[in-house]
Amino acid sequence: MSPQQPRAGRTRVRPWPASRGRAAAAQAARERAELERGVRLRSIFLAIMAAVLGAAAIIVLLGTAALLQETRSRPLTGAERAEYVKQDVARRWYDWPATVVFPEELEYMGLARTQQFARRIGVAPEIPCWAGVDAPVASVLNESGCRVLLRSTYVDQSATFAITIGVAVLKDEDARISAAAKLPVDDRVGVRPVAFPGTVTDLFGAAQRQRSAWVGVGPYIVFVTTGYTDGRTRDAIPPEEALNSEMWPTAQAIGGRVARSLGEEPDVPRCTQGNVC
Repeated sequence: MSPQQPRAGRTRVRPWPASRGRAAAAQAARERAELERGVRLRSIFLAIMAAVLGAAAIIVLLGTAALLQETRSRPLTGAERAEYVKQDVARRWYDWPATVVFPEELEYMGLARTQQFARRIGVAPEIPCWAGVDAPVASVLNESGCRVLLRSTYVDQSATFAITIGVAVLKDEDARISAAAKLPVDDRVGVRPVAFPGTVTDLFGAAQRQRSAWVGVGPYIVFVTTGYTDGRTRDAIPPEEALNSEMWPTAQAIGGRVARSLGEEPDVPRCTQGNVC
């Protein structure tokens, strides 16, 4: 290679200062655009979040207001009062002690309207409904979904008459009404007597029953049956003595008092949270 020939190889071209300035300006513009875009997106995101949080806050406030409105004490409506009474009466057989369902003494009127008291001899254990009544009654109670049968036996003040009270517990008042409409009209059947050995009722059995009946209240059918404590059977009583002037009124009075107690309307609070609204 002669000294006069140019060297072979790459030729480096330096950028002009003006082109470098334009590139930097373009880069800066791009960065500003990206920054402005990021600011806009952030603003939109914050606006959406503010709207969501605001809506959530309104929902919470409305829900809280509705809850306070619903739970604050207010006067009971007529329907609520009726439901309160219905539920209170329906729970009594379970909530009340047996000695409250069947008090130790029950008042009745004797001859010449003298005040007398029947005395409770004993309370039998709870049993299935079918187990403590006669077959024609048992079939009706079974069909109606009878839950349990409570029984207790009393004697009048002179201890001449034995009276067994039976409380059949139905699921509700409608079931009781339906069952009552199907019960046989026969004063020889109903609840079976409960005798307590070693007491004056020791001889009171099915054959000693003189008369039976029932009355309905709430979800309960209250049965009553009565006879003599001396063991006399129904068949042994002469026709002219069959309707004893004291026996049946006494039995009716005692059964009626048990029924009225179970069905008595309770004191109903004025408001949903007591008597203060």
